[in-house]
Amino acid sequence: MEYSHSDAELIRQPIGYWSWAAYKAVVTRTQAALAGIGMTQPQWWVLAQVARADTVKTRAEVSGLLANYLDAGPQAMESEITRTIAHGWITEDAEGRLGITADGRAAYDKAAALQDELWAERHAGISDEEYLTTLKVLQRFVHNTGGRAWHH
Repeated sequence: MEYSHSDAELIRQPIGYWSWAAYKAVVTRTQAALAGIGMTQPQWWVLAQVARADTVKTRAEVSGLLANYLDAGPQAMESEITRTIAHGWITEDAEGRLGITADGRAAYDKAAALQDELWAERHAGISDEEYLTTLKVLQRFVHNTGGRAWHH
């Protein structure tokens, strides 16, 4: 791969720009790929939370957990949970407990396979050690600037 600048020049490049550019590229690619199978990224998050849960989660638990993903916010997540139910992928009982349907399991399996393909695409030529270092460096930037971030 050809880099934008020499090493001496890269060391002076702004992290804000490059972290934004990486974010934009990864999220845009992910959202476009999911749209190709008829799913939004928040619907994927909802399906994944319900499909992978060891114990049944409520709407409030799923919405609360996902509300900060990409700054979606609680109203957007509530709406996406409702849309995921409308698709017939999950159900909600009177107590707000969410369950996955057979169609939901099929949609989840398809999206999970796609996510695996996207992971491999993003990680091409990047070792686990480099990836780990990158995440630790990004977390240090968050910490150093007084930010807060957490991912399940």
